[in-house]
Amino acid sequence: MRFVLLGAGVSGLSLVTLTGQAGVPSGLPFPALVPIAAIAGVAAWYAHRSWWPLAAVAAVAYAGLVLWPPVIVASYYAGLRLDRSRGIAAYLAGSLVVCVTSALVGAWRGGLPELMTATLGNALFMAAGAIGLPLVLGLWTRARRETAAERAARLEREQVMRAEQARAQERARIAREMHDVVAHRVSLIVLHAGALEVRTADDETARAAAMIGGIGREALSNLRDVLGVLRSPPRDAVPDGGPTGGAATGAPPASPRDEAAYRPPPTLGDLDRLLDQSRALGIAVTRHDEGDPRAVGAAVERTAYRVVQEALTNVHKHAGDASTDVRIRYGAGELEVEVRNAASGAPGEELPGAGWGLVGLRERVELLGGTLRTCAQDGGGFLVSARIPA
Repeated sequence: MRFVLLGAGVSGLSLVTLTGQAGVPSGLPFPALVPIAAIAGVAAWYAHRSWWPLAAVAAVAYAGLVLWPPVIVASYYAGLRLDRSRGIAAYLAGSLVVCVTSALVGAWRGGLPELMTATLGNALFMAAGAIGLPLVLGLWTRARRETAAERAARLEREQVMRAEQARAQERARIAREMHDVVAHRVSLIVLHAGALEVRTADDETARAAAMIGGIGREALSNLRDVLGVLRSPPRDAVPDGGPTGGAATGAPPASPRDEAAYRPPPTLGDLDRLLDQSRALGIAVTRHDEGDPRAVGAAVERTAYRVVQEALTNVHKHAGDASTDVRIRYGAGELEVEVRNAASGAPGEELPGAGWGLVGLRERVELLGGTLRTCAQDGGGFLVSARIPA
């Protein structure tokens, strides 16, 4: 809308100038003045898209008729858009040619046109008012816009840096809490299990203590990996299963701790070891593989492993020694994981937990486009079933 108003203003002011009420009279009949003013207005309206038509109209109109309104607008856009060195220099050179031409035409016409354009004082005054001041105003406006854009970009960068710093501090705080609380407690479990294994005279108790110590040491190793990830600098996010950080560029880890942070997480190849741990705790676990086993994505394998792990953990907590079936089914374009435990008369130990296991598991499955179904069975027991696109 403002460009329409600009064009209308230039057109009206040009018409007033051409009739001699705000400038040099053109000497042309009024019907000829209207299209000249209209052309100047249209060129001014179009200047926000292309500046050159307005510059051409302004040059011709000023040289022949001393029509100054288009020159003012053209000079402003020149300062706003042209390159500060070569562009502005070229525009000033062109303006000098136009002013000289206007002076020659004014001397030829004589009278008021000669007085306004061919005398040095008036020519300088017209050049300063119609060319110099609008040009400086355009340069100043552009400088303000660029300064505002740079300030906004700097504020955005500072905001991003503050957010990154806050995230890094929060990651470090979580890592400290996990190290000071969880790692300490698990270390005590491992130490007590080792002491029990050495001191007991019962072979079965010694084996159970050794298994508890092994699971505790594995938990400490996994916890160390997680702490390494939390304490490492944030890296660009990549799809699950792809390289991250230094691995993406071929750079080696900076330290053994960094190397531990990139230790591959468990997949379906580690599933039998997980099932053996549950069997050692007295749960009859049976594995069934259906379909043609084939390679699937690393993220799919990890998610399937976590489904079985969480389901077995819940069996330990709530179903005691209930027999459990683990079924891995390779379907057409998907991998189905099913963990079904029977009813048990012996209650579980009701071990403390965060209460978010199945919620986090559902989020993990849905991130891969899959679905998770959990429900109680009619005859007792519980079912955890996940379908993951493979």
